[in-house]
Amino acid sequence: MHNTLTDLARCLWGDEYGPTPACEQSWQHKEFYFTERLTFAGPDEILDMLRTLCPHLVDGHLPVWARNLAYRLLLLQRPDDPALMREAANSLYCHGPDWDDIAEDLTRRADALEAG
Repeated sequence: MHNTLTDLARCLWGDEYGPTPACEQSWQHKEFYFTERLTFAGPDEILDMLRTLCPHLVDGHLPVWARNLAYRLLLLQRPDDPALMREAANSLYCHGPDWDDIAEDLTRRADALEAG
């Protein structure tokens, strides 16, 4: 069984930095199951997944849509974390330009929080 969000993501998309674990839970190998797990995951579990599978922000096999959703859910849970806002903005810039305006807004919000 996939004990963590990271394990589930590894089974679905692989891991650039380590082997994909052997898995007998093929019924869980659906993107909708990952999305459900991500939706209800806490911020520490989401951050662990992102930092384990994408330690350099632009790497890893995690799809861009999953990264964007993960950062969105993180920011909903930690709305006053300027460092996290900047990390999310940098991820958007790397995978844009469709989301550059959102990244700019996140950067402005982070600046305001740090100034204020």
